[in-house]
Amino acid sequence: MDWFQSLFSTTDSVAHIVLLFSLVIAVGVMLGKIKVGSVSLGVTFVLFAGIVVGHIYHQLGITDPDGGYACPAKVLNFIQDFGLILFVYCIGLQVGPSFFQSFKKDGVQMNMVAVGIVLLNVITLLGLYYLVFDTQDPTSLPMAVGVLYGAVTNTPGLGAAQEAINTLGIDMKGQNIAAGYACAYPLGVVGIIGATIAIRYICRIKLDKEEEQIRMSQQDNPHAKPHHLSLRVENKALEGKTFSQLTQFLGRTFVCTHYKHNDEIISPTKDTTLHVGDEMNAVCAMDDAEAATAFIGREIEVDWQAEKAPIVSKRILVTQPEVNGKTFGEMHFSSMYGVNVTRITRQGMNLFADRALRIQIGDRLMVAGPEDSVTRVERLLGNSVKRLDHPNVGAIFLGILVGIIFGSIPFQFPGMATPLKLGLAGGPLIIAILAGAYGYKFHLVTYTTTSANLLLREIGLILFLAAVGIKAGSNFWDTVVQGDGLTYVWVGFLVTIIPLLIMGVVARWRFKLNYFTLMGIIAGSNTDPPALGYANQTANNDAASVGYSTVYPLSMFLRILVAQAIILFLC
Repeated sequence: MDWFQSLFSTTDSVAHIVLLFSLVIAVGVMLGKIKVGSVSLGVTFVLFAGIVVGHIYHQLGITDPDGGYACPAKVLNFIQDFGLILFVYCIGLQVGPSFFQSFKKDGVQMNMVAVGIVLLNVITLLGLYYLVFDTQDPTSLPMAVGVLYGAVTNTPGLGAAQEAINTLGIDMKGQNIAAGYACAYPLGVVGIIGATIAIRYICRIKLDKEEEQIRMSQQDNPHAKPHHLSLRVENKALEGKTFSQLTQFLGRTFVCTHYKHNDEIISPTKDTTLHVGDEMNAVCAMDDAEAATAFIGREIEVDWQAEKAPIVSKRILVTQPEVNGKTFGEMHFSSMYGVNVTRITRQGMNLFADRALRIQIGDRLMVAGPEDSVTRVERLLGNSVKRLDHPNVGAIFLGILVGIIFGSIPFQFPGMATPLKLGLAGGPLIIAILAGAYGYKFHLVTYTTTSANLLLREIGLILFLAAVGIKAGSNFWDTVVQGDGLTYVWVGFLVTIIPLLIMGVVARWRFKLNYFTLMGIIAGSNTDPPALGYANQTANNDAASVGYSTVYPLSMFLRILVAQAIILFLC
């Protein structure tokens, strides 16, 4: 059995390192699935499993002589940093396409609330730091930052803070900020959910009224939602006019899939002539339907399938890199190919195919027209599911390469002894967001399937958490029991709850935000999936998910940069 014992005790062997990480990750993931009520810690439990394993190895004296950890310190540092880079880069790719769109219309108001929560988290933490912590101890502020990120349940921020500490070469005297993170994290999850419940009672919110408000708003503002209607041309001013002129007169994007003239049904182009008495099957944005009916003619009932029209409709998947980023207007589907695109499905949402809307790899287009024309468009767009099943790994690592270089550029600010660097977290994150939003301009295809992105992201996260946990485990017990562990717990809880209660009440009373939307904003500002899960269980609509996805990109960006800024400016 000596060979088996050596697997666990030979700390510098590859077999031991792989076994150690596999053990921590497997145990952490399994325990993370255990729910208390409707809340579970998920993969974050890998951190706690790593702490326990690291503590056991430290107690048994089975440690690497160079770093005193359960495996060589250089290996732990590499796995920690590589996992963090992979995680934040995949997050950036995910949020990039919607990052700048999130500042439009109601998104500005939602993001203002999220920014307020982030800033109040920092202000609350710094206030408690100067009241409670030993400000003469150079390790106390980094430990407080660890508490902050445990309180807001944001793991990438923890990684960014850890990297800033390494950049400045701060002597932590054997302590690890992951200990503060671990102490504050459990009550952070509970506090976020508890704050949303408290806001409900403080503001005397009735859930049924909030649901009715959401339902009414969806009816009143159905912007860009596709709407089908059949019309008879009754406006005599349209006699002899073309569909191109109709669109100009109407002042709205309007797509006709079937046009019936003298018992002949065609798929019209922009040059097709209109005649009074003709019938059409059209698609427009839902909020444009009334205007189209008033201008063209009354709505009628026509079974176009029963008419046996020589027109086919087909849903086509965009997989050709050449069309990525082009607008529908640039593609000239109607004039060049004789087909009409009625709507687009993107990430589960149906959108009206407006001329200014840019096509993205992974979009599904509903195309209507003659069968041979639809086939030509199918070849143009790709429609190859197999192509999307293979992630564009080269583009991912090219982006990481550029991100690391960008993160290493020093920015000198007046009054700072050390130049500011975005580092291994901020650099790849910003490049990933820009690549996701504007990669098409450089013919860069950054699309990955949702499952592929999630897999890469989860692998990066669990590697990071496992490495941080193993490193923190060597002195975690001393920090919690003999140190300031209890202080970290209650300080973290206050950092969680105070900003959420303040901004939650302000958002409700000042901005009149719907409660379900506010629940999503609170979860998104803390990038906390358990809180979103609770919000979705409470709501019978997608308002919470919309709020979460609207503020998540900016919140994640700020959480990572703020972590580095606190360390670099105040330490």
